[in-house]
Amino acid sequence: MKTSIATLFRLLALLVGLGLMLAGQVMAQTLTTLHSFTGREGNYPHAALILSGNTLYGTTEAGGTSAKGTVFAINTNGSGFTTLYDFTGSSDGAYPAARLVLSDNTLYGTTQGTIVNGRSSTVGTVFAVNTDGSGFTTLYVFSGSDGANPYAGLALSGNTLYGTTVHGGSFDWGTVFAVNTDGSDFRTLHDFTAEDGVAGGNSDGTRPYAGLIASSNNLYGAATGGGSSGRGTVFTVNTDGTGFKTLHNFAGTDGAGPLATLVLSGGTLYGTTDYGGSSDVGTVFKVNTDGTSFRTLYYTTSYTGAYLNSGGAYPEGSLVLSGNTLYGTALLGGSSGSGTVFAVNTDGTSFTTLRNFTAQSDGGFPYAGVILSGNTLYGAASRGGASGDGTVFSLSLPLPQLTIVRSEANVILTWPASATGFVLQSANTLSNGGDWQDFPTPLIEINGQKVITVGMTNTAGFFRLRGP
Repeated sequence: MKTSIATLFRLLALLVGLGLMLAGQVMAQTLTTLHSFTGREGNYPHAALILSGNTLYGTTEAGGTSAKGTVFAINTNGSGFTTLYDFTGSSDGAYPAARLVLSDNTLYGTTQGTIVNGRSSTVGTVFAVNTDGSGFTTLYVFSGSDGANPYAGLALSGNTLYGTTVHGGSFDWGTVFAVNTDGSDFRTLHDFTAEDGVAGGNSDGTRPYAGLIASSNNLYGAATGGGSSGRGTVFTVNTDGTGFKTLHNFAGTDGAGPLATLVLSGGTLYGTTDYGGSSDVGTVFKVNTDGTSFRTLYYTTSYTGAYLNSGGAYPEGSLVLSGNTLYGTALLGGSSGSGTVFAVNTDGTSFTTLRNFTAQSDGGFPYAGVILSGNTLYGAASRGGASGDGTVFSLSLPLPQLTIVRSEANVILTWPASATGFVLQSANTLSNGGDWQDFPTPLIEINGQKVITVGMTNTAGFFRLRGP
């Protein structure tokens, strides 16, 4: 564990203070540029990162030796940047824009296009590569009739990879597909269909740029266009290709053009739309997995001129959920017009802009969403940095606020449930650094707060939250 966070409270002081509420130290958000890309090692990272241990893995859509994109790794402290694979544009594929998925020591991903015999076939591949850069394998090459241009990442369940293509299939509206991790048993699970006379093209959706979520025998995803209003859909389909159902048809006022992979929590899906909403610059939404209770949680705010606004515009990246807080990115907007990192509660309250990008050394225009580990968000910006080719960054969130209040013969300690990885500890003394131990009393979660009730007879005199 890292050095403890000194959010310390003495119960004696609480008693003397007759129930005075005390708060822990709150630190401002700090953005650190972990890496600035140069063209030779990759540029324009469009996909969210994944984390394993202390290592971040990702892709760049362009750059590398052949300018066809790369797979890379970097430590969370910014050290050890490594290009794991340079795409050549031949049978291995080209232009990976998708988030990777990790199983054991193997990374799986997609490329948007291939170049065969010097000519672009622009149909794409599914690939695997080990985390040390060895063992690159092209698992599947699309032909067009079975799908084309997989823009999104894959979902892994057992030994099966599930994904989407934005073109190809029987009607060239895109597909949902499955393929085993060894490249065998490729299956087209759903062809997005054209329906004559319907604005936007069809009823089930078109161009699924978003990836899938696999849960039990169900896949959940979003299509950028189509649907009853031509503004996109949220859909579900069984892992065997049966049971396709449109869960929501976007109408524009509630959002339009969803590009990002959804987030699933219990029976609720959370996501973003690229445009639509009150200012036509995107929304954050939620909908139940049975299609009920759709709600727009936040409308990204209006812009002027260079998309300058407080909240950001065009949220194209996936969200990450921690407790009752959703974290995400907006491609444009913010104080410099170069995008933002934001947070919003799952009930739509407390929208906060955590970072305004400047497109300078900090990066800018984040297509990708963020991931959360402990109290730190990690992400990639497609532009900016020392060479203008994009960055990998970390953003430290405010430390959780530990609160103590008196309640008759007890004291109640609370802190935000969104502060994942923090453990309540107690000590009887602070001598010699304190005899800190994890506090054993079971906690509950109420209204987004972790809650522990401590009796006055408890001998512990000091409390703190220790971070991951």
